[in-house]
Amino acid sequence: MHESLDPQKKQVSVQALQRCIEPDCNATYPLNEPIYVCAACGGLLDIEYCFDKAFNATVLKKIWNERRSSAGARDSSGVWRHRELLPFADSVPVVSMAEGNTPLYAAPRSARYCGLQSLLLKHQGCNPTGSFKDTGMTTAITQARLLSARLVACASTGNTAASLAAYAARAEIPCAILVPQGQVSHAKLAQALDYGGMVLEILGNFDVAMRVIRQLAEDNGVYLANSINPFRIEGQKTVVAELMQQLDWKVPDQVVVPGGNLGNSSALGKGFKELFDLQVIDSLPQINIIQAEGAAPFAHLFSSRGQYRPVKDAVRKFSPVEQPTTRATAIKIGAPVSWKKALRAIEWTNGRALAVTEQEIADAKAIIGRDGIGCEPASATTLAGIKRLVTERIIRKDEKVVAVLTGHLLKDTEYVIGYHQKRGSSAGSELMTGSFSNHPIAVEATRDAILKALEREQQKRQLP
Repeated sequence: MHESLDPQKKQVSVQALQRCIEPDCNATYPLNEPIYVCAACGGLLDIEYCFDKAFNATVLKKIWNERRSSAGARDSSGVWRHRELLPFADSVPVVSMAEGNTPLYAAPRSARYCGLQSLLLKHQGCNPTGSFKDTGMTTAITQARLLSARLVACASTGNTAASLAAYAARAEIPCAILVPQGQVSHAKLAQALDYGGMVLEILGNFDVAMRVIRQLAEDNGVYLANSINPFRIEGQKTVVAELMQQLDWKVPDQVVVPGGNLGNSSALGKGFKELFDLQVIDSLPQINIIQAEGAAPFAHLFSSRGQYRPVKDAVRKFSPVEQPTTRATAIKIGAPVSWKKALRAIEWTNGRALAVTEQEIADAKAIIGRDGIGCEPASATTLAGIKRLVTERIIRKDEKVVAVLTGHLLKDTEYVIGYHQKRGSSAGSELMTGSFSNHPIAVEATRDAILKALEREQQKRQLP
């Protein structure tokens, strides 16, 4: 049970449990049972609430707005500030690093690039460890400590590794991390090592690591921190409440997010749906999930225009990619565990999914950088996808669009240098070029030489 107080000090309670999302099953489990998939059918689990009638939308908005100016430890977190949406009692000691509170940037150059009148970028890369994973890790590790886990573990392409290692260190719980050998950026690996994580490199890709870590988590003392864990999703969904506060509760027309293991897409869908059901917002945006072409099993469920094709047997239609390829390593995942929840999010919001090329991702990333923002490659799938959807007149130029950037620029500097120095780099069989490259210029150390070089560069540059 979760308890909190409204401004009039009236007690409000929420009953919560874990429920299988499979409609033919609907098995339920208590919150304190360390389970990640349904024991009856193997389906994914949700945290489901029975919200008290005292959860008045006006009251909730007032509570959340007042907490933004509070100096309290929980209120300084963009996740725990919205604790009415979480399955924890107020007495529970939380593991927090003031996650959330990420900026919402206007991006005029990016908007012009993709043909929009305006574009907003919600930069989740501004979290403590540089990615959106922190908003879910705070709730997952808080739950791990409640369950007295002796070890927390995850499979990762890098961002989850960094986040888990940091939050496990704060909770003083040992952590084990499985990563695909040679497929994680040095920057992300450095974070996990520096935070004290036990990093195990395995032969194989992320999907192999995920399969092994799930077997390891069958030990009751090992707590799995990947997004298959429903408590991870609960933390990540609070970005919706934070975003809506930033937008003064005016719902955008479109929300665009990268698609990898699809936990973040699932969380956004759940967050918007719950706020809508609570009447905190009066409509739902369309959620658009963008994958890299070489790692796009979810997008393959959709038409070439990204529109969902209803099928009677979605399980039969979903085909994992055995050898995913993309240099956007954060989404180099061929068998996303949360694809059914992501599909549900798209069905709730009449959204879509599509895949973009390596070149489209690389160029979009460079343009985001020219807005002075910067992000890791996977985040740039959003701008690439928006450009495609605007060109095909699926998204109108005057629509209100928010793109979610999931990771910080410094997560993968090798990618950035390769693009801008025009070295060309491949992902599978596709060669990328630096269409908007910005390489260093060798110049003599004289005033005239420097002025001439600057003049030449300014004449050459033609950006949106």
